[in-house]
Amino acid sequence: MSTFSPSRPLTADFLIIGAGVAGLDLALRLAGHGDVLVLTKAEAGESNSYYAQGGIAAVLDPADDLNSHITDTLVAGAGLCHENTVRHVVEHGPRSIRRLLDLGAPFTRESQGGFHLTKEGGHSTRRVIHTADATGRAVIEILLERALQHPRIRILADHMAIDLVTSRKMGIFAPGQPNRCYGCYALEIATGRVITLQARFTILASGGAGKVYRYTSNPDVATGDGIAMAYRAGCRVANMEFIQFHPTCLYHPKAKSFLISEAVRGEGGILVMKNGEPFMHRHHPRADLAPRDIVARAIDYEMKRSGDRCVYLDITAKGSTFIEEHFPNIHKKCLELGINMTSEPIPVVPAAHYTCGGVSTDLEGRTDVDGLFAIGEVSHTGLHGANRLASNSLLECLVFSEAAGTSMLQTLREHPRFAHPDIPLWDSFDCHPCQEAVLVSHNWDEIRRFMGNYVGIVRSNRRLASARRRIEMVQEEINEYYWNCRISRDLLELRNIALVASLIIRSAIHRKESRGLHFTTDHPDRDDANWNHDTILPITDL
Repeated sequence: MSTFSPSRPLTADFLIIGAGVAGLDLALRLAGHGDVLVLTKAEAGESNSYYAQGGIAAVLDPADDLNSHITDTLVAGAGLCHENTVRHVVEHGPRSIRRLLDLGAPFTRESQGGFHLTKEGGHSTRRVIHTADATGRAVIEILLERALQHPRIRILADHMAIDLVTSRKMGIFAPGQPNRCYGCYALEIATGRVITLQARFTILASGGAGKVYRYTSNPDVATGDGIAMAYRAGCRVANMEFIQFHPTCLYHPKAKSFLISEAVRGEGGILVMKNGEPFMHRHHPRADLAPRDIVARAIDYEMKRSGDRCVYLDITAKGSTFIEEHFPNIHKKCLELGINMTSEPIPVVPAAHYTCGGVSTDLEGRTDVDGLFAIGEVSHTGLHGANRLASNSLLECLVFSEAAGTSMLQTLREHPRFAHPDIPLWDSFDCHPCQEAVLVSHNWDEIRRFMGNYVGIVRSNRRLASARRRIEMVQEEINEYYWNCRISRDLLELRNIALVASLIIRSAIHRKESRGLHFTTDHPDRDDANWNHDTILPITDL
C-alpha cells in the first residue's frame, strides 16, 4: 500500500468504509488477494455490531431445520422479504458460524459441552448462538485482533468518509456507460484535513441510522453516512420507512442508549406495567415472544393509555444465579444504575434500533454504481422485509461479506489489469471556519426530536406532512452551511442524518397502509392488493 501523502491519493485494492462485523470480516477475506484499507470515523470496532447483545440466528440444532428459520423470517417480514435472499442467508448461516468458530469465537456452551442456543421473539425454536449477553463485542474482538495483525490490512481510525468519488461526479460519465465508483474523500477528524482515497473496489459497511432519532440503542457513529453517500452517488435506496424500534431499551437518565437484550424475554422475562400487571397477552398470541414490531407498538400503546413513562421487564422469577450467568453485562450495568434485576423489574422503553431499509443491492452486495458494494445494515438485500427477525442482522453481515468478497475476487480474475483514472484532490474553495456552531447543534436536536414525534412507532398523514415541511427547511439551511463553511464531523453527520430523515419521511408518506414496522393511523390495515412490494426511491442527481 502506498505511503500516505496529503498531495496524492492513498490507494488500495479494496476500500472498506466501516469497521463492524461486516467490514472486518470482509477485510480478512480480501487481505490475501490485495491491499485493504478500512476507514472508520471512531476507534476501530466501534459500531452497532459491537453492541449487539443477543447473538446470531442459525440452524445448528439437529431438531431445528432450514425451512423453519426461513418461515420465521418470512412471517416477521410481513410479506416483503425476498424469499430467494432469505433462503440464501439461512442456508449459508451454519457455514458462517463455523468460520467464526475457526477464528476462535468464544460462544457460550452448555454444561454438557454443546452450544447454548437461546430463543428470541419471532423464532419458533432455540437457534440463537451467543456469547453470554455480549455477542457482538466478542465477535468484533476476534475479527479486529486478526485484522490488526494482518500485514495487508490498514485501518484508518478517526477518519470520516465525506462523499464517494464516481465517474459521473468526475465528469467522465458517458451516456450508455455505467457510473463507477473510484473511492472517496475522507476527513481526518483530528486535523480537519481532507484526504483522497482511491480503490479498485469500494465497500460500504457503515451500519445504520439510529441517531436520526432522539431515543436509540445505537452508538453515536450510527448517523446513516453510507446510505446518504450512496444516494448522493446515484444508488437507489429501498424500504426506508421500516425503522425497527427495539422494545426494551433501558429507561434511566444516565443510561443513554443501553439495550436490554431480546434474549431476556426469550429466557422468560415478562413485560409488566408499574403495578406488576402483564399485558402482552392482550396484543399477540405469542405474548412476550411476539415479533419486535408488535411488542414495540404494544408498549407504546400501554404507555400512552396509562400515561406512564416506561414499562418494566421482569425476569426475577428465574433467580439470581441464572440471571447473573446468562446476562452478566446487563446485570452489571443495571447495578451501576441502582437497579438489581435479580430482585426488581427493569424499566424499559422502545428506541430506534435497526434500519431495515438501505442501499439496494443484489445477492452479491453490488449496488447500482459499478465498483461499489454495500453489506450489513447499510444495505437493503430483501432479507428483513417490513420487520427484521431477531438476531438475523449479524448473520446477514457474515453471509453477505462472503458473497461480496467472492464477487470482487471473481471480477479481479476476469479483469486483472483494471486501471483507475486520476482522482482530483479535494478542493475546499474559500470555505471559512464555522462561526455559528449553535446552528449545527440546534438542527441536530430538531431533526431527532420531530422524527421521534412524527415518524416514530405510530404515524399519521398529518404528522408525516409536518415532518416533511420541517426537514425541507432544515436541509436548505444545512446545505447552505455545508457549501460555505469548513467541514467537520458534526457538520457531515448533520448533513447525512438530514438526508436519511428525508428518505424515511418520503418513504413513509408513499406507503398508504400499515405493515410491519410502518404503522399509520390513517391506513391501519395491511393492503396486499396494492402495497405488497418494496418502496424504491429512485436514483437522484444530488
